[in-house]
Amino acid sequence: MLLSVVIPARNESGSLPATLHDCLTVLRREQISFELIVVDDGSTDDTFGVVSNFADPAVRVIRNTGENGFGLAIRFGIEQAVGDAIAVMMADSSDSPEDLVKYYRVIQEGFDCAFGSRFIRGSRVIDYPSHKLLMNRLANLFIRVVFGLRYNDITNAFKCYRRAAIEGMMPLISPHFNLTVEMPLKAIIRGYSFKVIPISWTNRKEGVSKLKIKEMGSRYLFIVLYLWLEKSLSRGDYIRKRQSPPIAADVPASRHA
Repeated sequence: MLLSVVIPARNESGSLPATLHDCLTVLRREQISFELIVVDDGSTDDTFGVVSNFADPAVRVIRNTGENGFGLAIRFGIEQAVGDAIAVMMADSSDSPEDLVKYYRVIQEGFDCAFGSRFIRGSRVIDYPSHKLLMNRLANLFIRVVFGLRYNDITNAFKCYRRAAIEGMMPLISPHFNLTVEMPLKAIIRGYSFKVIPISWTNRKEGVSKLKIKEMGSRYLFIVLYLWLEKSLSRGDYIRKRQSPPIAADVPASRHA
């Protein structure tokens, strides 16, 4: 099973070498077939050149030639991916390649989606800015209440999907960071199976975060309400039609204690 790792990047020349090196080391150690796809999303630094000079056939860099945006870059990367499983990973080394391996194993088990949580037993968070942490927890609480979920880290971009699940959530419409909410919520409400595992997160050491909370609030709300309407009014029109073994389940609360 080929794993495609889509890494959106805007002005990440300082972070990418370590991110790519760590992924290559861990994935090869685990003997996983993979490709790393870096999507240069309108960088004004040497992001494209840094990755282009990365002497490894498993790494390729493509330029998002259309309109720029975090979600648009991911969507462009997904279009170029050829893997049976597709993961979205951040360029700033905040996500762990060890967790990427765990995601891959979850997909191998037969699940359609592998979701991580930074806020359950066994997870680890290092140097999360306090104001962003507060907004994160409030946003996830709101989503959990609206959709009746136990899963508590919907907004994290770092997730992995079987190709069929991504095809089943088309069309993707979010151009910005709200794609991180659109993809897992669509997978869940359209009936794709998933498993939640604890993951780690470490604050970036290079560059600056591209997420602007004030700008994104209304966009997150839009996509949440859009999907709530689909869930409430579509009468099952978008639920997956292909049958599979009943392994899909939200993680019981007892396993999150």
